[in-house]
Order: sequence, then C-alpha cells, then structure tokens
Amino acid sequence: MANKARLTAKTAPKPPPADSDGNPIHNEILLGLPPKEFEFLIPKLEFVRLKTHHVLHEPGDTLKSAYFCNSGLVSILSVFPDGKSVEVGLVGQEGLIGIPLVVGFRSAPTRAIAQIEATAFRSSAETLIGALRQCPALERRLQQFAQIMTLQTTQIAACNRLHEVNERLARWLLMSCDRIESNTVPLTQELLAQMLGTRRSSVTVAAGMLQKAGLIAHTRGEVQIVDRRKLEEAACECYEIMRSQIAKWRKETE
Repeated sequence: MANKARLTAKTAPKPPPADSDGNPIHNEILLGLPPKEFEFLIPKLEFVRLKTHHVLHEPGDTLKSAYFCNSGLVSILSVFPDGKSVEVGLVGQEGLIGIPLVVGFRSAPTRAIAQIEATAFRSSAETLIGALRQCPALERRLQQFAQIMTLQTTQIAACNRLHEVNERLARWLLMSCDRIESNTVPLTQELLAQMLGTRRSSVTVAAGMLQKAGLIAHTRGEVQIVDRRKLEEAACECYEIMRSQIAKWRKETE
C-alpha cells in the first residue's frame, strides 16, 4: 500500500504555476518565458475575470491595457459602419489581446469580446511596452503570436468567401474547442450567426445537418462535439491548413 501511495505521488500531474494570489497560470506565452522574465513580469500583471459578452475594446479605442488570455474564449471582430460584424480571429489561452501595442500602435482596429466567461492577466499598455524593452523572449513570443493571428485572419477571410456555412461552422467549433480544451462550447445560434457573418436561419440549417450526421449535439445555449474525427472531415480545409502551419512554426522555434 505504501509503495502504491508513493507511485501515485510520483505520477500525479504537477500543478500549473500561479501568481502571488494563487491564481493558476495557463497562458502559453507566459508559461513559455525563461524564469527570469517570468518572475519579472508576473508581479506586474492583474488577474481579471471577464463575463460573457464583456468588450475588451472597440475599433478606434486607445489601447490602455493588454490581456494575456488564461481561460475562456475571446473573439476578434471586424465591425462595419452599419453595425454588422464578422469574426476574423479567435484567442484562447495561447494568446494576447492588444497585439498592436507590441509594434508601437496605440489604437484598436477591431472589437475584442469575450464569447464565454474567461479569465486573463491584464497589463497596462505602459507596463507591457516597458517589459518588452527588458524581456527579449517575451517580445519574440508576442511577435510570433502576431504572425499566427495574421495567418488566422487571412485564412478566415478566404474561408468566409469560399466555403459553405456547415463547413465553416465545423471549422469554427474545432477552433473554439481547441482553445478552451473542451468538447462543449456554450454558445447560442444567434451568436454563431454573428461570428460566421451569416443569417441565423443559415446557422440553424448548418447545425441541424451536423447534428443529424451525429457529429454534434446542439441544445439551447450549448454545442457539444460528439465525433471529433468526423467533424474534422466535415470542416473545410482551412482548419487543417491553419493547424498544420502553426504546428510547423512551433517546431521551427523549439
């Protein structure tokens, strides 16, 4: 029994690092920093909780803060003068909201909104800019993430033009679940329609097709992936293009 207890203790997963208040850190950019930069930056960050539909910034806003996403899901939306919007990017615990600050820009070109309840480590713009001068690894990781977001934006733009709603819906669900590390996404059809830049009725039909094929289970306010492999087959090639390229880039920087 004692040997079994020792074995269990040895194989138990190591808890994630935490800030001084005990908040676990899951953000991949922060976790990838060398110890010296990590210890320098973490005390300067504020842990915040973001409710669903919390707007982090609107187009034209002066960026006063940056957010290292720690859990949940934040959508990046392109907003038009008539009020219509379409999603051009998704950010989870792999990324940062406020990328223009990294290259010296202060205004936001898009809307950033929490699609599901989230947490983040917030930095003032001045703190982040100052940290970049002293943390070369942080600067490099943020530049790499900016390139990943550029890839994502250009691919999604092509996807919205070329692919059917059911293919785009499958792609979106896969991207979302990857970022929240769950097979269940708490979203309404109205919100999905806004994200995909299409009518709610079109999303209803597309979701019905995927559900009838046994790929998802869609209930009020929630979508669950039932068969991941088949959903990947139903998605357009954009999902695999982005996933493969990001994996390739990460190998190049190991």
